[in-house]
Amino acid sequence: MKKYMMKRNIFCLILCSLSCLGALSCSSAPKKPAEVFIQRTAGERQLELANRDADRGNFQIALEMLVEARRIAVSTDDPSLRIRTTLSRGNILFSLGRREEAAAAWDGALAEAESLKNRELAAVCRIYRARGQLLAAVNGVSGAASGNEAAQTAAAVKTEVNRELGFIKSDTLSIALGWTVIGLAEKEGRRFTEAEAAVKKALDIHEKGRYLEQAAYDWYLIASIRSVAGKYDTAQTALEQAIALDRRAENSWGLATDWRALAEVYRKAGKSAEAEAAAARSKEIFESLGTE
Repeated sequence: MKKYMMKRNIFCLILCSLSCLGALSCSSAPKKPAEVFIQRTAGERQLELANRDADRGNFQIALEMLVEARRIAVSTDDPSLRIRTTLSRGNILFSLGRREEAAAAWDGALAEAESLKNRELAAVCRIYRARGQLLAAVNGVSGAASGNEAAQTAAAVKTEVNRELGFIKSDTLSIALGWTVIGLAEKEGRRFTEAEAAVKKALDIHEKGRYLEQAAYDWYLIASIRSVAGKYDTAQTALEQAIALDRRAENSWGLATDWRALAEVYRKAGKSAEAEAAAARSKEIFESLGTE
């Protein structure tokens, strides 16, 4: 009996010691985070990569990459990630010529943002949708029968985007997108000074954030504005800026389109030899990508 009691006491002593050690270890351990972001961070990264491929013209690859970003958005039930993956899908579908599917994606994203009563996300959705409406009208694919109707659409889009920008506080890339859309609308209305000023606001955001592809595209748009205004020398300068940025980003698709645009500017300026050389350069880059 004494041996049993002694063993029991020793066992209890060991248990007490372990409990004390456990208590000590718990008291010194760091607190657990109030929220976990592991999956959502992975989803954000996947979305970023998909958007980057889209900026480089790899639309089909970008669409495939969005599948995983969307899966994570759904599995974590993250409203912002759900909405932004849907918006990106709409952009890519639009670039692939699937306009009706793109419009449905943008409308779906907007409906979800409105159901959440998230005014900022809803504003972002409206800007994406307005951009699609403007591009469709300008390119004559949304029932716009005349340039006058396209100009009316551009004026309405400019008013809407100006209003929605007031609701966006923290999403700088969406703010930049808004200024780009306003710039395109001003260009359609032949207000070239205002158009360039708007795009330069987007450019300032992209350059500060070192978004090379986006900044290159801003310069591409500025070149387009200057070219339509008949300012071929400064349009050439803007395209040289775009080429320099796309080289830094190793954006081959952007480089090919920059050189193609430069060929057109040279052609308008009556520089036939330069136009031919730039067009050949563009063709060579496209061929290296297997797209021509």
